[in-house]
Amino acid sequence: EVLHVGSASRDLAADDPRGWRLGGGVAYAALTTARLGLGTAAVIGADPLAATAAELDLLRRYGVQLRVVPLAESPVFRNVEAAAGRSQTCLAPGHRLPVVDLPAAWLASTAWSLVPVAGELGDEWATAVPQGVFLALGWQGWLRNLVAGRLVARRSPERSELLARADLVGVSRHDLAPGARIADLRPFLRPDAGLLVTDGERGGRLVRPAGDTAGGTWRYAAHPADAEVDPTGAGDTFLGTLVALSVRPALAGGGKPSVGRDLAFAAAAASLVIEGPGLLGVPDRAAVVTRSRRGEPGWLEPSGTDD
Repeated sequence: EVLHVGSASRDLAADDPRGWRLGGGVAYAALTTARLGLGTAAVIGADPLAATAAELDLLRRYGVQLRVVPLAESPVFRNVEAAAGRSQTCLAPGHRLPVVDLPAAWLASTAWSLVPVAGELGDEWATAVPQGVFLALGWQGWLRNLVAGRLVARRSPERSELLARADLVGVSRHDLAPGARIADLRPFLRPDAGLLVTDGERGGRLVRPAGDTAGGTWRYAAHPADAEVDPTGAGDTFLGTLVALSVRPALAGGGKPSVGRDLAFAAAAASLVIEGPGLLGVPDRAAVVTRSRRGEPGWLEPSGTDD
């Protein structure tokens, strides 16, 4: 039902015997849709160490069909969490992930999710995505300048064939320049695409085109987590949940589907993933349903502005 594409990363972790744990938006998004009950496949670029990661067996255990593409180098990061936010150093920028031959069943997936961590997906992937499928992009993977041994720096948005194809684009506010306005991002997207901007514990917003039946800007608050163990992957889990709901709207519960209900459900999933280390925090549907029933975000409403 869903195909995810991107490279795995290795994030240094002092509490892991290997000294690192597997990350990358593709791993979080694939595990999210699989644990929500969708038939999930993933194309994952990995260097020799990442290709042996136990986390890939975790994905397989929950039903993710994997195609691991060998790379000489995949991204490696050192993340330092502080009160002012995350400081991220690139230790290895990784290599591009080439287009590979895929099984016919994967090509026929209802939704595709391209979630690079280091800009490893080029526009050649735009021609690989079949016409008519729902296409979601994790934009932040293209908004980072990566140089080995240096802090990760922001990169200005650029037009691309992939952005011109996408139905839904997700990005973290932290990967945008300070003061960036959502209205300034819209020209990079096709007119009828949805734009999700996550902002951690401050919630975020989903901007839908005016011609949509639920058009406008929907603001949501974050669900409070019981504990913050590892904030990595929250945005990828949020986006992955919305992709799952695009395929199976009933996952969020009974009643008439709505933008507000979907955002509340995705916010619940994102709050759960940060309560565990790495991919071990990705929740199943039962946990998300329970969290979402604990109380919806404090504010969740359409707004007339998208600044």
